[in-house]
Amino acid sequence: MVTLGDRRFVVELIKPSHYDDDGYVIQWWKSWIPSNSLACLYGIATELAERRALGSEVAIEIRAYDECHTVIPIRRIIRRIKSADARLVCLVGVQSNQFPRAIDLAARFRNSGIQVAVGGFHVSGCLAMLPEMPPDLEAARRLGVTLFAGEAEGRLARLFADAFAGQLQSIYNFMDDLPGLQQQVTPFLPLDIVRRYGETIGAFDAGRGCPFQCSFCTIINVQGRKSRWRDADDVERLVRANLAQGVFRFFITDDNFARNRNWEAIFDRLIEMREREGLELQFIIQVDTLCHRIPNFIEKAAASASSSDSKTSTQTICCRPRRSRIGCTNTARCSLPGARGGSSPMPATS
Repeated sequence: MVTLGDRRFVVELIKPSHYDDDGYVIQWWKSWIPSNSLACLYGIATELAERRALGSEVAIEIRAYDECHTVIPIRRIIRRIKSADARLVCLVGVQSNQFPRAIDLAARFRNSGIQVAVGGFHVSGCLAMLPEMPPDLEAARRLGVTLFAGEAEGRLARLFADAFAGQLQSIYNFMDDLPGLQQQVTPFLPLDIVRRYGETIGAFDAGRGCPFQCSFCTIINVQGRKSRWRDADDVERLVRANLAQGVFRFFITDDNFARNRNWEAIFDRLIEMREREGLELQFIIQVDTLCHRIPNFIEKAAASASSSDSKTSTQTICCRPRRSRIGCTNTARCSLPGARGGSSPMPATS
């Protein structure tokens, strides 16, 4: 809340969409997949605002947009934040196919003298994997856009402080220092954004990092091969924050929740909440095709009301309250007995 005498620092969080083959921005009246990156940044930024991280006299104002279902009101944003003492536009969770759109948005804000930072898998992956900075990142730097590589937990306050002082660096690279996720600020999006998804669905990551080394995937290069996870207390807290605004469906965005080392404690807590309080919770999770071999995984997924989808499109496991069914898509016949609960060998797909 802004009070008399406060200095205003306005932060606009934008999750860009991407262009189709004809150059039009792809948008939906209601999109399906929520942005966990946007939820993480919004949660962290809101916590910084609530505790006045930039000083007792500085009010941080946060707004968030997902361009996949919302037309970004660029001119209105520019007019509104021009009167602030300091301002920053953050383009969050930008993947490679979204980077051209992100830079087009950044150029509009930069032309009005507004500070812009861009982060996400494209920036982090390029800085982690490539020996030299690619031309598109160099072009962004020439525009005066700040590149943010790594994860925002524990680092966003520094970015905000530099932006408030008008001293943003060209690059913030935290790829060599990935934070733990226990007792961190949890992801959250306000209802006016969440209801723009097809089923009024929230999103959060219960863990990051993956132990596998799939050649097509950048997860291990950006989030590391060590499994980092949220505590069951953290998951319960974020679920209850969403329940308070009427959101009971969630997409857990871990690329492979079955390899989250804390999966069982998280499932146990969700099961306890459902059985003790009668909560109607629904979850969608992504897993690998061998998850049925993990003792109790399928059973506890069903009890927690989780629907699972294989990241590799080789197996889909759908679990509803009190009922489980397994449907397989593009799955080798030899894997079907294992998916049904048998012991036949599963092919080594990745």
